[in-house]
Amino acid sequence: MQRLVEMLEREGVIKSDRVKRAMLTVPREEFVTPDYIHAACEDRPLPLFAGATISAPHMVAMMCELVKPRPGMKILEVGTGSGYHAAVCAEAIERRGKIYTVEIVRELAIYAAQNLERLGYWGVVEVFHGDGKLGLPKYAPYDAIIVTAATPQVPTPLVEQLGEGGVMVIPMEEYLGQALYILTKRGGQVEKKFVTHVLFVPLR
Repeated sequence: MQRLVEMLEREGVIKSDRVKRAMLTVPREEFVTPDYIHAACEDRPLPLFAGATISAPHMVAMMCELVKPRPGMKILEVGTGSGYHAAVCAEAIERRGKIYTVEIVRELAIYAAQNLERLGYWGVVEVFHGDGKLGLPKYAPYDAIIVTAATPQVPTPLVEQLGEGGVMVIPMEEYLGQALYILTKRGGQVEKKFVTHVLFVPLR
């Protein structure tokens, strides 16, 4: 992973020491299925189960950088997968703050929770089974929201749960494919900015 992280740093994907340290600290091999342990340090998405994937390391680093992680942040993640992205975010905020992550597939939510607990993230990361489009209003507002599946439109509950000055990173389905956007909430209004073209599984 050291070599991959250094490459992502050279390419400008990893910009901060905080995200670099997080990417080096979290063992991706602990979040992939046994059939893909040999590919854990490759920069590509890998299959999990129930139609889900673990995102490529460059995408995890990019999305983490976009929310400008810092200690004390409260982050909502929509689409837990195996828990890898949540673990990277937890390290990027130095385990000081809270990551709430919601997964619609019960088996994945259980799998992620087991991975995160085994690696000592319990208490910093909380995993919920539910419809991520609805967010987790009980714990709102959030400093940042990270959506790890593509949607044709931004779910209104997520906008409502984003705190003033907060940012949401979300892949959106468009006519010619998918694009990653960063949304910033200011004065109750949302500013939307294109980041890059992407390919994610659809938000369910």
